[in-house]
Amino acid sequence: MVEHRITDWDNAYANGANIAGGDRWPAAWDGPAQAFREKLSAQGRARLDIVYGEAPRSRFDLFVPPNAPKGLVVFIHGGYWMESHKNSWSHLAAGAVGRGFAVAMPSYTLCPRTRISGIVNEVAAAIGKAAAMVDGPLMLTGHSAGGHLASRMVAEASPLASDVARRTRKVVSISGLHDLRPLMFTALNETLNIDEREALSESPALLRPRQGVRITCWVGGGERSEFLRQSALLANIWTGLGAATDSVIEPDRHHFDVVDGLADPDHPLTRTLVDE
Repeated sequence: MVEHRITDWDNAYANGANIAGGDRWPAAWDGPAQAFREKLSAQGRARLDIVYGEAPRSRFDLFVPPNAPKGLVVFIHGGYWMESHKNSWSHLAAGAVGRGFAVAMPSYTLCPRTRISGIVNEVAAAIGKAAAMVDGPLMLTGHSAGGHLASRMVAEASPLASDVARRTRKVVSISGLHDLRPLMFTALNETLNIDEREALSESPALLRPRQGVRITCWVGGGERSEFLRQSALLANIWTGLGAATDSVIEPDRHHFDVVDGLADPDHPLTRTLVDE
């Protein structure tokens, strides 16, 4: 018999400290992201800092293909709901833009200035504003905390407007955190302030999926076991609740480079997100 038990919750959710050279991130993303913004801005295919709300960080960037978009992708950044900014992730729009889709990348207010439930509502507002600017099907994706936010949008109790929810064709949650309860045992919660009530109301794995949801839970094979478990958890539970689910473990990827495929139009991650 093998007993599975977590005794160090902080280590279970510590990414950089458990990746060789992990201190390179998130700074390693900044240069490629800036280069991508400058390139598309020079081509007239980037609209930066579009306002979607009153908070200082309620802004998103919109990147568009050369021709009329086939639809809209929204990428939601991670950082445990308390770090990062849209400007570190711009280059990850390249894959979907290369396949003919517009891509919106929002920032949002970070904890502890707001709660996770507040971020959920901000992200819904960003998606609604972007969806009003681009016709066609809508696909949502996000990394880590962003994976939580993307999947939270397609729960039965979604904060999305009904017309936007109906346009949502697919979600890809990359290394997503789908059950918030374990994070209450970590030092992260000194900032996040998750309580039992919020964990129950904002954890996608504890909610029902909206009818017709298609979701892929994508995770790197080299990630912390908790991220592998969190990814499998949502796919397992939502399959039993009628959603069309996929669970993908990408070999030889850790928590930071697992998103790299989004920069490549031909990578399976991009194709999973935008291809029918």
